[in-house]
Amino acid sequence: MDHHVTPAATGSSGVDSAALVLRLILLLATAFLAGTGILRPLVGPLPRKLWVTTGVLGAGSAVLAAVSAATVDVNLVALIVHVVLALAVPVLLRWPSAGRWASLALVVLVVLETSVDGTGISFAIDTVYVAAAALWFGVTLLSACVPVEQWRSTPLRVGPLSVSLAGLLTLAGVVQLGVSGVAFDRRLYETLFGVSLIVVVLLPAAVTVVSAILLSRNASIRGYRYGVAGVALGFVAWSALAAVPQPAPLPVPGVPVLADATVGGATVPVLVSPHRPGRNLVHFPASAGTELSAGVEGGIVTTAAARAGAEGSWAEVELPPGRSTLVVRKGDATTTVDVDAGTEAGPAVSDADAPECAEAALGGLVAQKRDVLTSCPSAALSPEDRGSLVKLVEFLASRKPSAITLVEDKSPRGVQAAQLVRETAARAGLPVRPDAAADTALVVVSGWSDGYLAMSRAAESQRLKPTHQFGLYLAPWLLNGPIVNTVASAAMPLRFDPRDQLAVSYAVAVGNSFGGESPSLGGFRTWLGPQWTAVNGEVQLFAAAQVNAMPMYPNEPHAPGMQAARDYAGQWIPDGTIVPISGALR
Repeated sequence: MDHHVTPAATGSSGVDSAALVLRLILLLATAFLAGTGILRPLVGPLPRKLWVTTGVLGAGSAVLAAVSAATVDVNLVALIVHVVLALAVPVLLRWPSAGRWASLALVVLVVLETSVDGTGISFAIDTVYVAAAALWFGVTLLSACVPVEQWRSTPLRVGPLSVSLAGLLTLAGVVQLGVSGVAFDRRLYETLFGVSLIVVVLLPAAVTVVSAILLSRNASIRGYRYGVAGVALGFVAWSALAAVPQPAPLPVPGVPVLADATVGGATVPVLVSPHRPGRNLVHFPASAGTELSAGVEGGIVTTAAARAGAEGSWAEVELPPGRSTLVVRKGDATTTVDVDAGTEAGPAVSDADAPECAEAALGGLVAQKRDVLTSCPSAALSPEDRGSLVKLVEFLASRKPSAITLVEDKSPRGVQAAQLVRETAARAGLPVRPDAAADTALVVVSGWSDGYLAMSRAAESQRLKPTHQFGLYLAPWLLNGPIVNTVASAAMPLRFDPRDQLAVSYAVAVGNSFGGESPSLGGFRTWLGPQWTAVNGEVQLFAAAQVNAMPMYPNEPHAPGMQAARDYAGQWIPDGTIVPISGALR
């Protein structure tokens, strides 16, 4: 998914600076304490200043852990374990073996607290980096307080160990850089996450060189003292990686951009489609409010306005070829979003069908698919929708209205659908005509814009006189809140139940990702991808209505969390519901 977070001065957003600094100091103090405890058995009696130093580190680590719990969400059990271990290690230094085990447990806890994602290769890299840094800190602190000649005899050679530890830190940093996904693009130097990675690699590399030089001069202990600053800064940068938001993928030409733009103190979701040179639509959800506009930096800024049949607001923007900056305004506040339209032309789509195309692309972005947009739903009538329309017309023929009032448009899908309806109706002996009457059934196979207009006119006609008493029927792709909510009730042939788990999951996902946006059939199909074929069942008529309750099948219990109210998450029709009104159409 191209979820591009608007760059701030650091290239990252969402970081509480005070809480981050507090956390980094906590982890650094804990690493010094743990490293000292692990290496404690290598030295004899400890001088007073080392007892004082470890006591201060332990108390400071415990206090900082408790304070940080008030600023960020932490696991209560992990917090208690951290405090207990931090206070126990200075005491257990009197018993070297016990102190070592407690320190090892503390290292494991630091690994968990600094892990970027806590799984797989990243967790292994975290373990190597934290353990190597902690050992470096331990040698530094012990050598500063205990002369080398007072260290116990051991096969461990401190000099070669310094080169090995620095090399491990460098290697872990390089691997982390490789798996980060930002190693070969501008995010490496434009974002705080990328700069942290540079520090993680370069400082240990410099320390490795210094350690090797000092080792050749028989100054092994001095290597730790000279290198501790570089290792400490590298460790701090490494620890920050878990708290700094990872940069969003770079915009790819032809892949619509889904962005979270911070403007006017609020986060405004932004959808740019088709993300090709020329005319593009910039979409904001209804929850983003009004006074929104968008345009290319240095160019015309267009006010976002409502579009017939679609939710939210839309601004038309001309994107130049290649990289450019999209300006988003809300009132007097302004922010930017990076775009890269490339040089190739986008899919052919009419102005009326562009919002539906954008909503279909949104489904893929919500599923984190970075697919190039090559076609729109209105480009062709799908086999599934073809079969659904045939079943719908055959159902209407069995009800025997005087005629079908057909509403179509000039899109390839609309033309194919209208021809299919006429052919199927002709075989059933059912007339098709453009005008409405009291005993007709309205069938709409156009796109969103014309569908919205047709339903609005039908609602007005029904208020004035009896019209379309055999019902209002929509093609499956017109299952969209603004369209169906123009009338009290409308029916459509569907191959899935919008109340099933997958359909509700998509509705929740798109709402969470795009400011409460309602789902669309095209977006659902894109979100599911190949799984869409498994969802397709028998054609069944569903009715959408503006009511307060959500009826279920006979004897069917309400799903968990599915309240009979207007505002529950996962509904396909805002302020309404959709229920089956027929069995499978044979």
